[in-house]
Amino acid sequence: MPASPANRARVSSPNRHQRIAELIRERGETRVAELAAELDVSEMTIRRDLDQLDRRGIIVRIHGGAMTRRDRATNEPDFATKRQRQLAEKAAIAAAASQLVPSEAAIGITGGTTTFEVAHYLDRVSELTVVTNSLAVLEHLDSLHRPDISVVLTGGSPTRSNALVGPVAVNTLRTFNLDLVIMGVHGMDELRGFTSPNLLEAETNRAFIEAAQRLIVVADHSKWGTSGLTTVAPLDAADLLITDEGLGAEATSVLSEHVPEVTIVAPSLSA
Repeated sequence: MPASPANRARVSSPNRHQRIAELIRERGETRVAELAAELDVSEMTIRRDLDQLDRRGIIVRIHGGAMTRRDRATNEPDFATKRQRQLAEKAAIAAAASQLVPSEAAIGITGGTTTFEVAHYLDRVSELTVVTNSLAVLEHLDSLHRPDISVVLTGGSPTRSNALVGPVAVNTLRTFNLDLVIMGVHGMDELRGFTSPNLLEAETNRAFIEAAQRLIVVADHSKWGTSGLTTVAPLDAADLLITDEGLGAEATSVLSEHVPEVTIVAPSLSA
């Protein structure tokens, strides 16, 4: 039962900080609104608490919430878990990205849940060749039974995000010249650029970038301020970034300084 207003003052900051840290460790990631409701304090109080815990190195502050420090750098949720996050945002981003794919193009699609959504919007494109390291993208495009859509799988070792990575994937990608690549990212940061928690996935994505004439990065607002273990590429490697209107004005300004074109989409209320 939530604490009454009379009892709220009795909950000291150190005790609240301890409880917040415990909840984040248990869940891996949580949002400000969830913590405020559970601890019966204002969202402003929770934001201050999270800022203090982040400065002490106990948790990692992310947009709208916090996660464990270990999760930010090296841990990666599985594909099914990530697919349930920011559903409306990913759908809007994917729809916008698909509009940039011309017929008779050869494109690359990296692993990830946002890029997987892009594949669902490619039914309007004809005579398409798709090179991908995503098992989910392959499965979806194959289910369309479209003889004019050819899919080439890179091969490699699978990750938790259903992506094939490693030397086999990299060597395969070095044989291609692609009109454009649509790349998803684990995180993006002004100093660290586009990041990944997986060293082999980062290497594979760099091979995608080298094969591309144009790089389109698809990343919802929650990726801003998150840093994975290793940098895939600096922000200015992207020709276009598609994100959603949940991104703050300051982050939008920073990205616009590095990326030639930043497209902000509005998620559909019905998604």
